[in-house]
Amino acid sequence: MAAPKNRRPGYSRRAQYGNFFSYIAALVGLGLGVLLLLVSTGNSGAFSGLRGAASDAGAPAGTVAASGRTASQGLWATIAGYFTHGSRVARLEQEVAEARVKLAEQSALKEENARLKALVGLTEGETKPVAITRLVGSTSSSSRRFAMIGVGSNQGVQTGMAVRSPLGLVGRVIEVGRTSSRVLLITDSASSIPVRRADDGIQAYANGQGDGILRIKLAVTGINPLKPGDAIVTTGSGGIYRPGQAVAVVVSLTPDGALARPLSNPAMTEFVAVDPLFEAPEELPVPAPEGQ
Repeated sequence: MAAPKNRRPGYSRRAQYGNFFSYIAALVGLGLGVLLLLVSTGNSGAFSGLRGAASDAGAPAGTVAASGRTASQGLWATIAGYFTHGSRVARLEQEVAEARVKLAEQSALKEENARLKALVGLTEGETKPVAITRLVGSTSSSSRRFAMIGVGSNQGVQTGMAVRSPLGLVGRVIEVGRTSSRVLLITDSASSIPVRRADDGIQAYANGQGDGILRIKLAVTGINPLKPGDAIVTTGSGGIYRPGQAVAVVVSLTPDGALARPLSNPAMTEFVAVDPLFEAPEELPVPAPEGQ
């Protein structure tokens, strides 16, 4: 005969004991929970050790879970980076190119400011230039050496005025227009400048050769005292160029002087200053001896 479906525990003593102990365990757990709640409410640090032990026990599992999340995020980031790598590289290359252009512009602006400051420094001396302008152009292939500047009679420029750069003498004005002028460079074959060695005043003449080099010819022949590296400056004789203006540096010696390289290269010069006409001071007459 089959047992009834709704079998009551009263029919089994084991089932009755099981239900009884379940109720007892539930009551004990409830009482223990209430006791722990009351203790933790009165003293919050009473179970800190147990909480720490539980945290330590669960830390390995948390570490594994965190590692899994990091790995999954890294994987998705790698996949996303693979598809966006080309666009990011192109954007970075464009930014680098733009930065290089800006750097070149800043460098050019810095160099131009340095040249302008050098010219401003030239204007702070006793001689104030008539004008400061750009060197528009110069001859390079012809045997004659000329240059054009962007100022003329409207700015007060006159024939015979000296033209110089921050590095040294460039030439002198030979033709004047209303807004431009023609300059005879010191390297032209028709140019001859009274010069001296800067350190001891040995007199000479700097003659252009038409090839970008100056021939320094000593005023007094004899033993050649010049040597490579000597600085050559103007003497002021002749009333065209003011004394003490830098002209050239000796590069090699000749039997009657030397060859020198001009300090100011028109091909590398952008700004120049035009000086007013120079009037050499008249030499005082030597007084005659007494009794004459």
